[in-house]
Amino acid sequence: MISNHPLIYLASKSPRRKKLLKQMNLNFKVISVEIDESVKDNESPLHMVKRLAAEKLEQAKDKVNNGIIITADTTVVLGNEMLAKPENEADAKKMLRKLSGKTHIVYTGFAVYNSINGKTIMDYEKTAVTFRDLKKNEIDEYVEAGSPMDKAGSYGIQDDFGAVFVKKINGDYYNVVGLPVSKLYTNLLKVI
Repeated sequence: MISNHPLIYLASKSPRRKKLLKQMNLNFKVISVEIDESVKDNESPLHMVKRLAAEKLEQAKDKVNNGIIITADTTVVLGNEMLAKPENEADAKKMLRKLSGKTHIVYTGFAVYNSINGKTIMDYEKTAVTFRDLKKNEIDEYVEAGSPMDKAGSYGIQDDFGAVFVKKINGDYYNVVGLPVSKLYTNLLKVI
């Protein structure tokens, strides 16, 4: 357990990341950062999530004088295509049809920074997720319920219904939710 640590700041609007930090029994506050999350030309998914986590950290440093900052960015990759958050319901359905019956990779880049001692750790996690074949009505009902609209790849593994799409997972489950909890915890210990 991490006790007697400086206050932790989660620079993320993700309710899933917030829930994971609560599950880790951490005392934290949420702060908001706004950055351009566009992919750069010829940028690899891994480079992108690490770069975005670093950019979020730089912005969050302006808001925190005394504490630990956690930032993260997650993307879903199918073949050579990055699947970000859907733009609308039609986009979400299209993404889910692409993922149906295939294996995709979930990358999360994250940063942990202690403003008191200046220690920073940048790290990432990679998890392979295989979907079963999805029926059109399953995709339609899931999207119409609104759940996938704020999630990379248009699904949540921890969701009410998104979970039934997953046939197999190879790697860190929590990474697919939005934060690789075990790796994050060991890195928090290193910056304290």
